Amino acid sequence: MLGVIGGSGFYTFFGPDARTISLDTPYGAPSAALTVGNVAGHEVAFLPRHGLNHEYSPHNVPYRANMWALRALGVRRIFAPCAVGSLSPALGPGAIVVPDQLVDRTSGRSDTYFDSGGIHVGFADPYCPTLRAAAAGLPAVSDGGTMVVIQGPRFSTRAESQWFAGQGFTLVNMTGYPEAVLARELEMCYAAIALVTDLDAGIEAGAGVRAVDVFAEFERNIAGFKQLVHEAIAGVTPERTCTHCLAHEGVTLPFDLP
Repeated sequence: MLGVIGGSGFYTFFGPDARTISLDTPYGAPSAALTVGNVAGHEVAFLPRHGLNHEYSPHNVPYRANMWALRALGVRRIFAPCAVGSLSPALGPGAIVVPDQLVDRTSGRSDTYFDSGGIHVGFADPYCPTLRAAAAGLPAVSDGGTMVVIQGPRFSTRAESQWFAGQGFTLVNMTGYPEAVLARELEMCYAAIALVTDLDAGIEAGAGVRAVDVFAEFERNIAGFKQLVHEAIAGVTPERTCTHCLAHEGVTLPFDLP
């Protein structure tokens, strides 16, 4: 089974014929019930990251419950569409980027399942190369870039934005971590697909980011963005062949993965 985790403004993925599954986990309930449908011959589970009505801000999304629930349902490969700010004038609103690197600037988030057991997880390349290729090969998609994940829920100051851009980062986001590393700990393939909604505060003189503008831009692009995710799913092979995301080969874990 494949999974799709929808970001801000991306709260549904299927029609009324999809089935709904409610799961509990050792980490509490996920953001919402999961819906399961069929896309291009694949069984796909969808979960809105922020809840059906955007009940969860980025810093209090139940990330561990979300990823555990998807794995327990049978998901092993995940596309994670999300809204991002751009740190480059070359990538304006409406651009779609498949990042290949991540920088974590969050704090205080529960970002591991291994609170005991002395487990270490390789994360040098945080996104699944197989899933990235399926999305990045689509027309008008930018392949590669570094997404810096900030704590939120506030947007960056102008100085922070200029600092991030000066470091060579491409995108700024609030939810890409710990989602990606939790997927790796659960040995699920994971790739982000980022829709640019704005130029971040330090990139354009006189501009600043407002939530109302971010949501409006996402709404303008949501139909095409959903179609692109459908096309990415269609480009995935029926059987999972990736070994890059199997992080625990040769390691005895302190508990069984769901």
